[in-house]
Amino acid sequence: MSLAVTALTGDALTRALPDLARLRVEVFAAFPYLYQGDADYESHYLRSYRDTPGAVLVAALEGNDIVGAATGMPLEHHADAAQISAALPPDTFYCAESVLLPAYRGQGIGHRFFDLREAHARHLGASHSAFCAVIRRADHPAKPANYRPLDRFWRARGYTPQTGTTAQFSWNDIGDTAETLKTLQVWIKAL
Repeated sequence: MSLAVTALTGDALTRALPDLARLRVEVFAAFPYLYQGDADYESHYLRSYRDTPGAVLVAALEGNDIVGAATGMPLEHHADAAQISAALPPDTFYCAESVLLPAYRGQGIGHRFFDLREAHARHLGASHSAFCAVIRRADHPAKPANYRPLDRFWRARGYTPQTGTTAQFSWNDIGDTAETLKTLQVWIKAL
């Protein structure tokens, strides 16, 4: 496989949004997110990347195919992150989704996703980088036997859980007919 990982902004970012929507629905369907994707929601939500100065989409490409993507923007512009903004430095860069098809995992792409988002954040003058990770019960019935949380990877990248700082977002779990509230842990790193 010849993989390239590159940061996209402006028109290139806009052109990649349909692929990001597809990847979000496919990858986030798995544990721990269990997200039941909705095309209307994806279209509305992803417009913020197109419309926000300072937004970035890091794409993992095999040829012309986007097989993974990671996004970010200044925290002050991310509507879903507004509830955590008071607990973080004002010049924090918010790393939102990071989605990669299973066949491409374990090849260092996750590190490149963070490398390029953090470089972009530094270029914008951010002092910190943060993201949210869903918290699920240890005995959740949908948890695969071979599930490995990413905490170790995030810690190796220099991120730590922000003590006492969580976010709450709602979405439909796979098979549900209504959204339910989820709690997500905020992780942060000084840049």
